Amino acid sequence: MFERISRREEFDLFIAWMAISLSFAIIKIAPNGILGPIKSVDPIVALIYLGISLLTVGIGFILHEMAHKFTAIRYGYWAEFRKDNSMLLIAVALASLVGFVFAAPGATVIYSNDSRGLSREQNGKISAAGPVVNLLLCIPFAGLVLIGGTIMNTSNNILSQIGIFGIQINAMIAAFNMLPISILDGRKVISWNMPVFALLIIASFGLLVGSFYIF
Repeated sequence: MFERISRREEFDLFIAWMAISLSFAIIKIAPNGILGPIKSVDPIVALIYLGISLLTVGIGFILHEMAHKFTAIRYGYWAEFRKDNSMLLIAVALASLVGFVFAAPGATVIYSNDSRGLSREQNGKISAAGPVVNLLLCIPFAGLVLIGGTIMNTSNNILSQIGIFGIQINAMIAAFNMLPISILDGRKVISWNMPVFALLIIASFGLLVGSFYIF
């Protein structure tokens, strides 16, 4: 499986992972950005947030893109992730300035060795695969929240923090990508199957809102 990931794709995934992880870590450290009220932050706490962000964003972002890639390969196409340097800079800048992450680090580009084009169904299923993976990943992260709370009898421990951050990040990635605009996944899913689109966008935004309300 891993031999289907080229050196260039590995590099692009790594750079995008670092930039998006940094962006999410920044909004945990300074929720309002440098333009809002700034509170002093313990460097150790900042490093912990960065570590949690690297772990949770790495899992959510990379598996999202790999879901697109390997679903496309299943249909007989070749696919590779390509980073977008401009969007990565915007993501870090927005997180730093106003405490908002615009997570559009790039896209999985699909190639065909012949003249075949993607059918509407294939395009919809390939696009839906990423958000579906993010929604499923919320299950093990929710388990970490429960385990952390049971072991320590508190929600303020490292396992629970990883779980909460993992749920929120995966819900954000799923919800953002399900918006039916531009080149995002939602537009392709809605063109293929409206009930599937409705189910995924309701689940994504419901989980996103619920994760911040509950935690």
